Amino acid sequence: MDTTPAAKPAPQFLGKDTPLPTSPEEAVLDYVPNPRVGLTYMVRFVSPEFTSLCPVTNQPDFAHLVIDYVPGETIVESKSLKLFLGSFRNHNGFHEDVTVGIGVRLFEEMRPQWLRIGGYWYPRGGIPIDVFWQSGQPPEGLWLPDQGVPGYRGRG
Repeated sequence: MDTTPAAKPAPQFLGKDTPLPTSPEEAVLDYVPNPRVGLTYMVRFVSPEFTSLCPVTNQPDFAHLVIDYVPGETIVESKSLKLFLGSFRNHNGFHEDVTVGIGVRLFEEMRPQWLRIGGYWYPRGGIPIDVFWQSGQPPEGLWLPDQGVPGYRGRG
């Protein structure tokens, strides 16, 4: 019986010229082994210029996304995450569906110990919408910094 661990596939996009996927469904997220399995630490990705499309008007919606997670066996490869997030620029979806959908997909595929996402959407129709989702309680003892995005204040 062969007890050699199965080889992990190499990231598909790292170091390669890669076109932007045309939809989130087409986007492939790459995961690589966590270099610090067994340690509780947090990883943060920030996308301050995220865009998607309003499903009613087809106009662009803009958000500042903050994704925090505590890795399990794998971590998400950042270029594939960038391409995944970029694929939303042609995707129609309400703020709530887009924000929660990103968090759920990452959580289901990567299987981190814990994940949260904050979607800080810029006003449309005069109302900013902030959407938050997390997979459960953060691990005990985790240093959990504030996401650092102030509430929308307009010009004053």
